[in-house]
Amino acid sequence: MTKWIAPSPETPRGITILGSTGSVGQSTVDLIERDPASYRVEALVAHRSVEALADQARRLHAKLAVVADPERYRALKEALAGTSVEVAAGPEAVVEAASRPAEWVMAAVVGFAGLAPTLVAARRGAMVALANKEALVCAGRLLLEAIEQSGGVLLPVDSEHNAIFQVFDPGQRQAVDRLILTASGGPFRNWSLADMAEATPEQALAHPNWDMGDKISIDSATMMNKGLELIEAQLLFGLPEEQVEIVVHPQSVIHSMVAYRDGSVLAQLGTADMRIPISHALGWPARIDGPSAKLDFMAAPALTFERPDSGRFPALRLAREALVTGGHAPIVLNAANEAAVAAFLARRIRFLDIARIVEDVMAGWNGISDRVDALQQVQAADLEARRLAEDFCRAKSLSI
Repeated sequence: MTKWIAPSPETPRGITILGSTGSVGQSTVDLIERDPASYRVEALVAHRSVEALADQARRLHAKLAVVADPERYRALKEALAGTSVEVAAGPEAVVEAASRPAEWVMAAVVGFAGLAPTLVAARRGAMVALANKEALVCAGRLLLEAIEQSGGVLLPVDSEHNAIFQVFDPGQRQAVDRLILTASGGPFRNWSLADMAEATPEQALAHPNWDMGDKISIDSATMMNKGLELIEAQLLFGLPEEQVEIVVHPQSVIHSMVAYRDGSVLAQLGTADMRIPISHALGWPARIDGPSAKLDFMAAPALTFERPDSGRFPALRLAREALVTGGHAPIVLNAANEAAVAAFLARRIRFLDIARIVEDVMAGWNGISDRVDALQQVQAADLEARRLAEDFCRAKSLSI
Protein backbone atom coordinates (compact mmCIF):
# COMPACT_ATOMS: atom_id res chain seq x y z
CA MET A 1 0.00 0.00 0.00
CA THR A 2 1.33 3.45 -0.89
CA LYS A 3 2.46 5.51 2.10
CA TRP A 4 1.47 9.10 1.47
CA ILE A 5 3.76 11.68 3.06
CA ALA A 6 2.72 15.25 3.76
CA PRO A 7 4.63 17.89 1.74
CA SER A 8 7.57 19.62 3.41
CA PRO A 9 10.85 21.31 2.39
CA GLU A 10 12.58 17.97 3.11
CA THR A 11 10.15 15.98 0.95
CA PRO A 12 8.64 18.41 -1.56
CA ARG A 13 5.51 17.10 -3.22
CA GLY A 14 5.49 16.84 -7.01
CA ILE A 15 2.54 18.78 -8.41
CA THR A 16 0.69 18.91 -11.72
CA ILE A 17 -2.23 21.30 -12.19
CA LEU A 18 -4.68 20.47 -14.96
CA GLY A 19 -6.60 23.71 -15.48
CA SER A 20 -4.10 26.03 -13.79
CA THR A 21 -5.56 29.31 -15.11
CA GLY A 22 -9.15 28.67 -14.00
CA SER A 23 -10.49 29.73 -10.63
CA VAL A 24 -9.55 26.47 -8.84
CA GLY A 25 -6.18 26.37 -10.58
CA GLN A 26 -5.39 29.95 -9.61
CA SER A 27 -6.29 29.21 -5.98
CA THR A 28 -4.00 26.15 -6.07
CA VAL A 29 -1.15 28.27 -7.46
CA ASP A 30 -1.73 30.83 -4.71
CA LEU A 31 -1.37 28.16 -2.02
CA ILE A 32 1.79 26.72 -3.57
CA GLU A 33 3.41 30.15 -3.81
CA ARG A 34 2.91 30.65 -0.08
CA ASP A 35 5.14 27.63 0.66
CA PRO A 36 7.21 27.05 -2.49
CA ALA A 37 9.87 24.92 -0.77
CA SER A 38 7.32 22.20 -0.06
CA TYR A 39 6.38 21.68 -3.72
CA ARG A 40 8.00 21.10 -7.10
CA VAL A 41 5.79 21.81 -10.07
CA GLU A 42 5.97 19.19 -12.81
CA ALA A 43 3.35 20.49 -15.25
CA LEU A 44 0.77 23.22 -15.73
CA VAL A 45 -2.09 22.90 -18.23
CA ALA A 46 -4.46 25.59 -19.53
CA HIS A 47 -7.05 25.73 -22.30
CA ARG A 48 -6.22 28.98 -24.12
CA SER A 49 -4.90 31.49 -21.58
CA VAL A 50 -1.32 31.63 -22.81
CA GLU A 51 -0.23 34.79 -20.99
CA ALA A 52 -1.51 33.62 -17.62
CA LEU A 53 -0.09 30.12 -18.14
CA ALA A 54 3.35 31.44 -19.09
CA ASP A 55 3.38 33.74 -16.07
CA GLN A 56 2.49 30.86 -13.74
CA ALA A 57 5.14 28.59 -15.32
CA ARG A 58 7.84 31.19 -14.76
CA ARG A 59 6.80 31.95 -11.19
CA LEU A 60 6.50 28.28 -10.19
CA HIS A 61 9.53 27.08 -12.21
CA ALA A 62 7.36 24.46 -13.87
CA LYS A 63 9.07 21.80 -15.95
CA LEU A 64 6.27 21.71 -18.54
CA ALA A 65 3.55 24.11 -19.71
CA VAL A 66 0.77 22.85 -21.98
CA VAL A 67 -1.96 24.76 -23.77
CA ALA A 68 -4.84 22.54 -24.89
CA ASP A 69 -5.61 24.64 -27.98
CA PRO A 70 -2.94 23.65 -30.55
CA GLU A 71 -3.34 26.99 -32.33
CA ARG A 72 -1.90 28.70 -29.24
CA TYR A 73 1.37 26.72 -29.29
CA ARG A 74 3.46 29.37 -31.02
CA ALA A 75 2.22 32.09 -28.67
CA LEU A 76 3.13 29.95 -25.63
CA LYS A 77 6.52 29.09 -27.11
CA GLU A 78 7.28 32.78 -27.60
CA ALA A 79 6.02 33.71 -24.15
CA LEU A 80 8.38 31.20 -22.51
CA ALA A 81 11.38 31.80 -24.79
CA GLY A 82 14.59 32.02 -22.81
CA THR A 83 13.29 29.85 -19.95
CA SER A 84 13.90 26.17 -19.22
CA VAL A 85 10.16 25.42 -19.34
CA GLU A 86 9.22 22.74 -21.86
CA VAL A 87 6.27 23.73 -24.04
CA ALA A 88 3.59 21.57 -25.67
CA ALA A 89 0.07 21.94 -27.07
CA GLY A 90 -3.00 19.93 -28.02
CA PRO A 91 -5.22 17.30 -26.35
CA GLU A 92 -2.54 14.61 -26.52
CA ALA A 93 -0.09 16.90 -24.75
CA VAL A 94 -2.65 17.45 -21.98
CA VAL A 95 -2.89 13.69 -21.45
CA GLU A 96 0.91 13.41 -21.53
CA ALA A 97 1.16 16.09 -18.85
CA ALA A 98 -1.11 13.99 -16.61
CA SER A 99 1.20 11.01 -17.10
CA ARG A 100 4.27 12.91 -15.81
CA PRO A 101 5.67 11.73 -12.46
CA ALA A 102 3.87 14.14 -10.13
CA GLU A 103 2.68 12.65 -6.86
CA TRP A 104 -0.32 15.03 -6.64
CA VAL A 105 -2.52 16.08 -9.57
CA MET A 106 -5.15 18.80 -9.42
CA ALA A 107 -7.86 17.78 -11.89
CA ALA A 108 -9.54 21.13 -12.52
CA VAL A 109 -10.14 21.14 -16.29
CA VAL A 110 -13.76 22.22 -16.67
CA GLY A 111 -16.20 19.86 -18.34
CA PHE A 112 -15.91 16.55 -20.15
CA ALA A 113 -12.50 17.57 -21.54
CA GLY A 114 -11.01 16.81 -18.13
CA LEU A 115 -11.95 13.11 -18.18
CA ALA A 116 -9.09 11.60 -20.23
CA PRO A 117 -6.19 13.26 -18.37
CA THR A 118 -7.83 12.56 -15.01
CA LEU A 119 -8.09 8.86 -15.88
CA VAL A 120 -4.42 8.81 -16.90
CA ALA A 121 -3.37 10.29 -13.57
CA ALA A 122 -5.56 7.82 -11.70
CA ARG A 123 -4.21 4.82 -13.59
CA ARG A 124 -0.62 5.61 -12.72
CA GLY A 125 -1.40 5.78 -8.99
CA ALA A 126 -1.33 9.52 -8.42
CA MET A 127 -3.03 11.35 -5.62
CA VAL A 128 -5.86 12.94 -7.66
CA ALA A 129 -7.43 16.09 -6.23
CA LEU A 130 -10.73 16.05 -8.09
CA ALA A 131 -12.34 19.41 -8.87
CA ASN A 132 -13.80 18.20 -12.17
CA LYS A 133 -17.35 16.96 -11.53
CA GLU A 134 -17.84 15.69 -15.05
CA ALA A 135 -15.08 13.05 -14.91
CA LEU A 136 -16.77 11.24 -12.04
CA VAL A 137 -20.31 11.81 -13.32
CA CYS A 138 -19.56 10.43 -16.79
CA ALA A 139 -17.10 7.66 -15.96
CA GLY A 140 -17.38 7.10 -12.23
CA ARG A 141 -16.92 3.35 -12.26
CA LEU A 142 -13.93 3.57 -14.62
CA LEU A 143 -12.28 6.26 -12.50
CA LEU A 144 -12.86 4.52 -9.17
CA GLU A 145 -11.61 1.20 -10.57
CA ALA A 146 -8.48 2.92 -11.87
CA ILE A 147 -7.79 4.41 -8.44
CA GLU A 148 -8.32 1.09 -6.69
CA GLN A 149 -6.17 -0.91 -9.10
CA SER A 150 -3.29 1.58 -9.10
CA GLY A 151 -3.18 2.23 -5.36
CA GLY A 152 -3.85 5.91 -5.92
CA VAL A 153 -6.19 8.07 -3.92
CA LEU A 154 -9.09 10.31 -4.89
CA LEU A 155 -9.37 13.52 -2.89
CA PRO A 156 -12.60 15.47 -3.47
CA VAL A 157 -12.03 19.20 -3.88
CA ASP A 158 -15.60 20.43 -4.47
CA SER A 159 -16.42 22.16 -1.20
CA GLU A 160 -19.42 19.89 -0.59
CA HIS A 161 -17.65 16.58 -1.15
CA ASN A 162 -14.52 17.72 0.62
CA ALA A 163 -16.71 18.63 3.60
CA ILE A 164 -18.24 15.15 3.65
CA PHE A 165 -14.79 13.58 3.19
CA GLN A 166 -13.63 15.36 6.34
CA VAL A 167 -16.48 14.06 8.55
CA PHE A 168 -17.35 10.72 6.90
CA ASP A 169 -16.06 7.63 8.70
CA PRO A 170 -15.63 4.91 6.02
CA GLY A 171 -15.29 2.30 8.74
CA GLN A 172 -18.78 3.21 9.99
CA ARG A 173 -20.57 3.32 6.64
CA GLN A 174 -23.44 1.20 8.00
CA ALA A 175 -23.96 3.79 10.74
CA VAL A 176 -24.59 6.62 8.26
CA ASP A 177 -28.22 7.67 7.91
CA ARG A 178 -27.74 10.16 5.06
CA LEU A 179 -25.42 12.61 3.39
CA ILE A 180 -26.65 16.20 3.29
CA LEU A 181 -25.33 18.34 0.44
CA THR A 182 -25.84 22.04 1.01
CA ALA A 183 -26.64 24.41 -1.86
CA SER A 184 -26.58 28.19 -1.87
CA GLY A 185 -29.59 28.27 -4.19
CA GLY A 186 -27.70 30.42 -6.68
CA PRO A 187 -28.69 33.86 -7.94
CA PHE A 188 -32.28 32.86 -8.80
CA ARG A 189 -33.24 31.23 -5.50
CA ASN A 190 -36.14 33.64 -4.95
CA TRP A 191 -36.99 34.42 -8.58
CA SER A 192 -40.30 33.46 -10.14
CA LEU A 193 -40.37 31.21 -13.19
CA ALA A 194 -41.57 34.17 -15.24
CA ASP A 195 -38.53 36.22 -14.20
CA MET A 196 -36.16 33.27 -14.72
CA ALA A 197 -37.50 32.89 -18.26
CA GLU A 198 -36.10 36.35 -19.06
CA ALA A 199 -32.80 35.98 -17.17
CA THR A 200 -29.67 37.13 -18.98
CA PRO A 201 -26.24 35.47 -18.89
CA GLU A 202 -24.95 38.38 -16.79
CA GLN A 203 -27.63 37.81 -14.17
CA ALA A 204 -27.04 34.04 -14.15
CA LEU A 205 -23.29 34.54 -13.70
CA ALA A 206 -23.74 36.77 -10.63
CA HIS A 207 -23.40 34.13 -7.91
CA PRO A 208 -24.16 35.56 -4.44
CA ASN A 209 -21.39 33.74 -2.53
CA TRP A 210 -18.76 32.13 -4.74
CA ASP A 211 -16.40 33.39 -7.44
CA MET A 212 -16.40 30.68 -10.12
CA GLY A 213 -15.92 30.21 -13.85
CA ASP A 214 -18.73 30.81 -16.33
CA LYS A 215 -19.86 27.21 -16.85
CA ILE A 216 -19.94 26.38 -13.14
CA SER A 217 -21.72 29.65 -12.37
CA ILE A 218 -24.50 28.85 -14.86
CA ASP A 219 -24.76 25.34 -13.41
CA SER A 220 -25.23 26.94 -10.01
CA ALA A 221 -27.99 29.17 -11.39
CA THR A 222 -29.88 26.15 -12.82
CA MET A 223 -28.83 24.03 -9.79
CA MET A 224 -27.43 21.46 -12.20
CA ASN A 225 -24.19 21.74 -10.23
CA LYS A 226 -26.02 20.29 -7.23
CA GLY A 227 -27.47 17.56 -9.41
CA LEU A 228 -23.99 16.62 -10.63
CA GLU A 229 -22.76 16.73 -7.03
CA LEU A 230 -25.55 14.34 -6.03
CA ILE A 231 -24.20 11.81 -8.54
CA GLU A 232 -20.64 12.44 -7.36
CA ALA A 233 -21.56 11.94 -3.71
CA GLN A 234 -23.22 8.60 -4.37
CA LEU A 235 -20.17 7.38 -6.27
CA LEU A 236 -17.58 8.74 -3.84
CA PHE A 237 -19.17 7.50 -0.63
CA GLY A 238 -21.08 4.45 -1.83
CA LEU A 239 -24.49 5.13 -0.29
CA PRO A 240 -27.79 4.51 -2.11
CA GLU A 241 -29.31 7.45 -3.98
CA GLU A 242 -32.14 7.81 -1.48
CA GLN A 243 -29.60 8.46 1.31
CA VAL A 244 -28.24 11.59 -0.39
CA GLU A 245 -30.22 14.72 0.44
CA ILE A 246 -29.95 18.28 -0.87
CA VAL A 247 -30.70 21.25 1.37
CA VAL A 248 -30.60 24.90 0.36
CA HIS A 249 -28.40 26.87 2.77
CA PRO A 250 -28.10 30.43 1.40
CA GLN A 251 -25.26 31.55 3.69
CA SER A 252 -22.77 28.88 2.42
CA VAL A 253 -21.22 28.49 5.88
CA ILE A 254 -22.00 24.80 6.33
CA HIS A 255 -20.52 23.10 3.29
CA SER A 256 -22.17 19.71 3.82
CA MET A 257 -23.08 17.26 6.58
CA VAL A 258 -23.17 13.58 7.46
CA ALA A 259 -26.11 12.40 9.57
CA TYR A 260 -25.51 9.20 11.55
CA ARG A 261 -28.12 6.73 12.72
CA ASP A 262 -27.57 7.59 16.39
CA GLY A 263 -28.87 11.12 15.74
CA SER A 264 -25.47 12.82 15.45
CA VAL A 265 -24.97 15.21 12.55
CA LEU A 266 -21.37 16.14 11.71
CA ALA A 267 -20.83 19.25 9.62
CA GLN A 268 -17.82 21.00 8.10
CA LEU A 269 -18.03 24.78 8.31
CA GLY A 270 -15.88 27.55 6.88
CA THR A 271 -15.87 30.75 4.91
CA ALA A 272 -16.78 30.66 1.21
CA ASP A 273 -13.21 30.32 -0.07
CA MET A 274 -12.16 27.44 -2.33
CA ARG A 275 -8.65 27.62 -0.91
CA ILE A 276 -9.98 25.80 2.19
CA PRO A 277 -10.89 22.50 0.47
CA ILE A 278 -7.92 22.85 -1.89
CA SER A 279 -5.50 23.26 1.02
CA HIS A 280 -7.04 20.22 2.71
CA ALA A 281 -6.33 18.16 -0.41
CA LEU A 282 -2.93 19.75 -1.04
CA GLY A 283 -1.63 18.83 2.41
CA TRP A 284 -3.42 15.50 2.84
CA PRO A 285 -2.94 13.38 4.94
CA ALA A 286 -1.72 16.31 7.07
CA ARG A 287 -3.25 19.79 7.37
CA ILE A 288 -1.34 22.83 6.20
CA ASP A 289 -1.59 26.52 7.02
CA GLY A 290 -4.15 28.33 4.90
CA PRO A 291 -4.63 32.02 4.14
CA SER A 292 -8.43 31.99 4.12
CA ALA A 293 -10.38 34.18 6.51
CA LYS A 294 -11.31 32.23 9.62
CA LEU A 295 -14.97 31.79 10.42
CA ASP A 296 -16.06 34.32 13.03
CA PHE A 297 -19.13 32.91 14.76
CA MET A 298 -19.91 36.22 16.44
CA ALA A 299 -20.05 37.98 13.08
CA ALA A 300 -21.54 35.12 11.08
CA PRO A 301 -25.09 35.48 9.74
CA ALA A 302 -27.94 33.39 11.07
CA LEU A 303 -27.91 30.00 9.36
CA THR A 304 -31.08 29.10 7.49
CA PHE A 305 -32.20 26.09 5.48
CA GLU A 306 -34.84 25.49 2.79
CA ARG A 307 -36.09 22.61 0.70
CA PRO A 308 -34.96 22.87 -2.94
CA ASP A 309 -37.73 23.65 -5.42
CA SER A 310 -37.49 21.03 -8.16
CA GLY A 311 -40.36 22.74 -9.99
CA ARG A 312 -38.32 25.87 -10.63
CA PHE A 313 -35.06 23.90 -10.80
CA PRO A 314 -35.83 20.71 -12.78
CA ALA A 315 -32.12 19.95 -13.14
CA LEU A 316 -32.26 18.41 -9.65
CA ARG A 317 -34.92 15.92 -10.76
CA LEU A 318 -33.11 15.15 -14.01
CA ALA A 319 -29.85 14.42 -12.20
CA ARG A 320 -31.54 12.11 -9.71
CA GLU A 321 -33.26 10.29 -12.58
CA ALA A 322 -29.89 9.92 -14.34
CA LEU A 323 -28.31 8.49 -11.20
CA VAL A 324 -31.10 5.95 -10.72
CA THR A 325 -31.10 4.97 -14.42
CA GLY A 326 -27.31 4.61 -14.64
CA GLY A 327 -25.64 3.45 -17.85
CA HIS A 328 -25.48 6.24 -20.42
CA ALA A 329 -27.84 8.53 -18.50
CA PRO A 330 -25.25 10.53 -16.51
CA ILE A 331 -23.11 10.96 -19.66
CA VAL A 332 -26.11 12.21 -21.64
CA LEU A 333 -27.18 14.51 -18.78
CA ASN A 334 -23.75 16.10 -18.61
CA ALA A 335 -23.13 16.41 -22.36
CA ALA A 336 -26.54 17.92 -23.08
CA ASN A 337 -26.09 20.34 -20.20
CA GLU A 338 -22.65 21.48 -21.39
CA ALA A 339 -24.01 22.10 -24.89
CA ALA A 340 -27.06 23.95 -23.60
CA VAL A 341 -25.04 26.10 -21.19
CA ALA A 342 -22.72 27.12 -24.03
CA ALA A 343 -25.74 28.05 -26.16
CA PHE A 344 -27.21 30.13 -23.34
CA LEU A 345 -23.94 31.97 -22.78
CA ALA A 346 -23.88 32.68 -26.52
CA ARG A 347 -27.45 34.06 -26.19
CA ARG A 348 -28.85 31.45 -28.57
CA ILE A 349 -31.36 30.01 -26.10
CA ARG A 350 -33.18 31.23 -22.99
CA PHE A 351 -32.25 30.31 -19.44
CA LEU A 352 -35.12 27.89 -18.86
CA ASP A 353 -34.32 26.17 -22.16
CA ILE A 354 -31.18 24.68 -20.60
CA ALA A 355 -33.02 22.11 -18.49
CA ARG A 356 -35.66 21.55 -21.19
CA ILE A 357 -32.99 20.62 -23.71
CA VAL A 358 -31.32 18.25 -21.25
CA GLU A 359 -34.66 16.56 -20.59
CA ASP A 360 -35.43 16.29 -24.31
CA VAL A 361 -32.07 14.69 -25.08
CA MET A 362 -32.41 12.22 -22.20
CA ALA A 363 -35.97 11.32 -23.22
CA GLY A 364 -34.92 10.68 -26.83
CA TRP A 365 -31.87 8.56 -26.04
CA ASN A 366 -32.00 4.97 -27.23
CA GLY A 367 -30.61 2.47 -24.71
CA ILE A 368 -30.01 5.09 -22.04
CA SER A 369 -29.56 2.46 -19.30
CA ASP A 370 -27.04 0.39 -21.27
CA ARG A 371 -23.91 -0.51 -19.31
CA VAL A 372 -20.71 1.48 -19.96
CA ASP A 373 -17.45 -0.47 -19.78
CA ALA A 374 -14.84 1.59 -21.63
CA LEU A 375 -13.70 5.17 -22.16
CA GLN A 376 -14.50 4.88 -25.88
CA GLN A 377 -18.16 4.22 -25.04
CA VAL A 378 -18.22 7.27 -22.79
CA GLN A 379 -16.69 9.43 -25.52
CA ALA A 380 -19.09 8.16 -28.19
CA ALA A 381 -22.14 8.78 -25.99
CA ASP A 382 -20.87 12.24 -25.12
CA LEU A 383 -20.42 13.21 -28.77
CA GLU A 384 -23.85 11.95 -29.80
CA ALA A 385 -25.60 13.63 -26.87
CA ARG A 386 -23.93 16.93 -27.75
CA ARG A 387 -25.07 16.55 -31.37
CA LEU A 388 -28.66 15.96 -30.28
CA ALA A 389 -28.51 18.85 -27.82
CA GLU A 390 -27.19 21.14 -30.54
CA ASP A 391 -30.15 20.17 -32.75
CA PHE A 392 -32.53 21.18 -29.95
CA CYS A 393 -30.57 24.40 -29.37
CA ARG A 394 -30.94 25.35 -33.02
CA ALA A 395 -34.67 24.69 -32.88
CA LYS A 396 -35.05 26.77 -29.72
CA SER A 397 -32.96 29.63 -31.12
CA LEU A 398 -35.38 30.08 -33.99
CA SER A 399 -38.08 31.08 -31.52
CA ILE A 400 -36.09 33.80 -29.72
